[in-house]
Amino acid sequence: MDGIDIVLVIAIILFARLGVRLVTRYIQMKKESNSDNEDIQDNSRINDNHEKNI
Repeated sequence: MDGIDIVLVIAIILFARLGVRLVTRYIQMKKESNSDNEDIQDNSRINDNHEKNI
């Protein structure tokens, strides 16, 4: 292997690791935002019911 081949292999490995890290964080943030939205909707339903009872 030439020097350029070794550098290319290292660069590909690093970019692949970066891509995996970005995708996993994106999926995690998407799940968190969905659960936050559900919590907000649940709280608004509780508030609506409370206002109706008053």
